Amino acid sequence: MNTETLTSVAVVGPGAIGTTIAAALHDAGRTPMLCGRTSRDHLTLHDGDRTITVPGPIHTNPSKVERRADLVLLAVKATQTHAAKDWLAALVGPDTVVCVLQNGVEQLETVAPYLRHVRHVQHDGIVPAVVWFPAQAQSDGSVRLRGDVRITVPDTSASRVVARALQGTFCSVELAADFRSLAWRKLLQNAAAGLMALTQRRSGMFARSDIARLTLDYLQECLAVARAEGAELGDEVPQAILDKFQAAPADMGTSILTDRVAGRPLEWAVRNAIISRRGRIHGIATPISDVLVPLLAAASDGPG
Repeated sequence: MNTETLTSVAVVGPGAIGTTIAAALHDAGRTPMLCGRTSRDHLTLHDGDRTITVPGPIHTNPSKVERRADLVLLAVKATQTHAAKDWLAALVGPDTVVCVLQNGVEQLETVAPYLRHVRHVQHDGIVPAVVWFPAQAQSDGSVRLRGDVRITVPDTSASRVVARALQGTFCSVELAADFRSLAWRKLLQNAAAGLMALTQRRSGMFARSDIARLTLDYLQECLAVARAEGAELGDEVPQAILDKFQAAPADMGTSILTDRVAGRPLEWAVRNAIISRRGRIHGIATPISDVLVPLLAAASDGPG
C-alpha cells in the first residue's frame, strides 16, 4: 500500500496528539476523517508563528460511518480506549492498519481485544508508536505545539504504511529496529512526569535539588525494570531524562498534569503502575513506585 492507494485515513481522538497528526496530514494535502466525542467544525494547531486549521466536521456517531479506513490513527488516551471501541468496530476492516498513538509499552495488548470483530487482524496489523513531541491543549480548544513532531514505530510492514501516509508532512516517522528499548525510554520519561501530576507543578519544579534527587532515584528504579524487560538502556538515561526536564521552559506542562488539573482520570496504570507490576514479576524492589502509584491512583480515581 502506498500513499496513492491509501485513500482513507481516520484520526480517532482529536486531542493534543490527534490534532497535531491531523494538522500534519492536512498541511500536506491529505485531510483525514476526524472522529471524537464532541462535535466541532474544525481543529486548530498553533505551531510557532503559523496556525493550521484542519476542516471538520468532527464525526461523533460511529454508526454513520459508511466505509472502513485504510489507516486508523488511534490518538485517544489509554484511559479512553474502551470508550473508542465503537469507532474501532466501525472503521477497522481486515486490511486496516491501526497505529496506536498512546503512552506505555502495552499498546498491542490493550487494543487487540477491541479488534476481535475483524478476525484477520492480528498483532501485525497494529502499530504501537512512541510520540516524541510536546503538544498542549489550550483553554479555547486549540493545540499549541512546542517542538518538532516525530514518532517512532517498529520496523514492520504495517509500520511502513504509517510512514508512507506521513511522508512529506512535518511529522517525521522513525522505523526502529529496537523499538522495545525506545518505548521503555519514553516510558521512563512519562513515569517521571507523574511527579508533576502529584505536585501540580510544571517543568520548573525539576530545578529543585530535592526533586532532582527524587527523580533520579525513581528513574534508576524504572531503569532496572526496563532492563529486566529486555530494553537496552545505558546508565546515562536517568540523568539524560532529568536534564531534559531541567532544560525545558519552566512553564512546560505534560498531558498527565493537564488531566490532573482538569480533574480527569490519569494514565497512572500505563505510565507508573507498570513499573511496580513488572518489577514484581522480575523480583525487583520498587519502593518509590510503591508510594507514587497509590497516590496517583487516588488523585485520579478517588474517593474523597
